[in-house]
Amino acid sequence: MRHATLLLVLAGIAAATCAAETKTPRALKACVFQPPYALDVDDIDATMQWEFEHLKSCDESLDLIVLPEASDRQARVRNREDIDAAVKRYHEPLMALCAETARRCKATLFVNALDFTPTGARNTTFAFDKTGTCVGKYYKEHLTAGEHRKWGFDASYMWEWSEPYILEIDGVRYAFLTCYDFYFYENFANIARRKPDVIIGCSHQRSDRHDALEMFGRFVAYNTAAYLVRASVSMGVDSPLGGGSMVVSPMGQVLGNMYSKVGTLTVEFNPHEKYLKPAGYGNPPNTHPAYIEIGRRPWKYRPAGSAIIPGFADAPAKRLCAHRGFSTVAPENSLPAFGSAVALGASEIEFDLWWTKDGEIVSIHDATLDRVSNGTGKVYEHTYAELQKFDFGSKTGKHFAGLKIIRFEDILRKLSCHTLMNIHMKDVGSAWDEAHVKKVIRLIDAFDARGHVYFMTSCGPLQDQLARLAPDIPRCMGFSGTSQHDIVERAIAHKCQMVQLFKPHFDKSTIDRAHAAGLRVNVFWSDDPAEAKEFLDMGIDTILTNDYLAIANATGLR
Repeated sequence: MRHATLLLVLAGIAAATCAAETKTPRALKACVFQPPYALDVDDIDATMQWEFEHLKSCDESLDLIVLPEASDRQARVRNREDIDAAVKRYHEPLMALCAETARRCKATLFVNALDFTPTGARNTTFAFDKTGTCVGKYYKEHLTAGEHRKWGFDASYMWEWSEPYILEIDGVRYAFLTCYDFYFYENFANIARRKPDVIIGCSHQRSDRHDALEMFGRFVAYNTAAYLVRASVSMGVDSPLGGGSMVVSPMGQVLGNMYSKVGTLTVEFNPHEKYLKPAGYGNPPNTHPAYIEIGRRPWKYRPAGSAIIPGFADAPAKRLCAHRGFSTVAPENSLPAFGSAVALGASEIEFDLWWTKDGEIVSIHDATLDRVSNGTGKVYEHTYAELQKFDFGSKTGKHFAGLKIIRFEDILRKLSCHTLMNIHMKDVGSAWDEAHVKKVIRLIDAFDARGHVYFMTSCGPLQDQLARLAPDIPRCMGFSGTSQHDIVERAIAHKCQMVQLFKPHFDKSTIDRAHAAGLRVNVFWSDDPAEAKEFLDMGIDTILTNDYLAIANATGLR
C-alpha cells in the first residue's frame, strides 16, 4: 500500500488554510477541521467565526472537506434553549457558506448540523457535492440520552429498520459515523458489507483520551476496510481529552492526528486502495471484514438490528399486550401463540410462569394441568420430563396435537428483544423459592432481555422478593380481588412502576389515582373493539387482549 502524503496546517497562523499541493493521480486530498470549542456557550461567537474564516480560506486544491459534529452550535450548551438560540443565529449562514465553499473549491464537503424534519430536529451530517448541492443526509444512528430525552431531538427513526447509509459521490462510496456511533462496534460489520471507501466521522467524543480515540479510529478503519476521516473539536490545546481529528487507513495506520491542536489537517490518499491480508495463515489475501464473515455463528452475539425493538424505557406510551400470545388462534402460552402475535407486530406479550418439581421454569397459566392438556395434577408436582409427555395442543384444535409445554428459556431463545414481555409470576400466596427466582433472572440476563421485560404479580411477598433480587427490572402490581382502590396503594407500598387493573373492578378514578402516583396502567382485558377504545379514552396505557389482531386493527396500536 502506498504511503499517503500529509500536511498539517495549524490555526495559530493568521493565514492558515488548507494549502495547495500537487495531487497524486486518483487520490483525494482531504482537509479536516478541528476548531476550538467554547466551554461556555456565551463564548460561541469566536468558535463560529473560526469555522467561517477557515471555510472561506479553503482553495481548489482540496477534494474533500470535513467539519465536526454540531458545527452550527459549537459550544457546551446548557439546555435546548441554548441550542435553538445558536442554531437560529448560525445555521443558515453556515450552510450557505458550506455550499459556496464546496462549489468554489469543487470539493465534496461534509458538515454536521441540525436538520428540521416534520417529526423534529435531527442530528444530521449534510453532504455537499462539488456543485454546492446538498446530495445526502446522514441521521446519527445512536443518539445519546441527552439528545433525545433532555434536548428533545427526534429519535423515532432510530427504531426503524434501515441499511447502513452509503452515499456515492464521484465514484467514492462514503459511510458515516457520528460521535456516539463510534462505540457501537457491532454496527461496523454491517457497514463493512456495503464496501465503503471512506467513513466520514463528524464527531465530538469530548471526554475520551487521545489514545482511546486513536484506538477507536484504527479499529473502525481496519474493521470496515475503509479510510476513516474524522473531524472533532479541540477542548483546549493542553487538554488530554477530546480532539483527535484524524485520518486512518484501512491497514489501521494513522496518517495524521490533530490531538488537541486547533487548526486543519490535510491528508492525501487513494480511497480505492484496500488493505488485503492473508485470510487465515497460508490463505489467499482478502480484506479483514471478508475474513471474519465466514466465521459468524448464531447466539454468539448480543441481539441487534432486526432483533431489537425499543426497550421498556423507550416503548410507546400506548400499546397492546397479547395476553398469553394470540390466544384466540393458537394454544395459550405457546410459541405458536407468541410467534403469531409478534409476527403481526405486537410490541408486548404476556405469559405465565410456574416452576416444576425439578426446578425448571415453564409457561402455563393454571396451577393445574387439566384445562389445557391431557395431564392431571399440579404443575409443580411434576418434573419437566413428566410434563413433556402431555399434549398441550389438542384441546385447542387438531392442528396443534402433540404440542409440548414450553420453558421460559424457549420463549427467550425465540423472542428476546423482539417484543416486550409482561411476565406473570404465578404464586401460591407466598414468595417463590429463591433459587427459582434467581434462575428466572439469570435466564433474562443470559438472553440479554433485561431492558425488555417486567414482572407482574398480585403477591406482596413476591413483589418484595423481586425488588430485592432484581431492583432494576420494572414491576407491575396485579389485582388482589379486594377493592378497586386497593391496587394503587399496594403498588405504591411495594414500590412498583405499574398496576394491572382487572375489569370490572375499576373506574376512571382508579386510573387517575395511578397516574397521579406516577404509575403506568394496564388493564386485563378487552377483546371488544368498542370497549378497547373506551379504555383508551379513560386513560389506560396498555390493553391486554386475547384477540390481538382485532384490537390492533380497531385501535391502531401495536
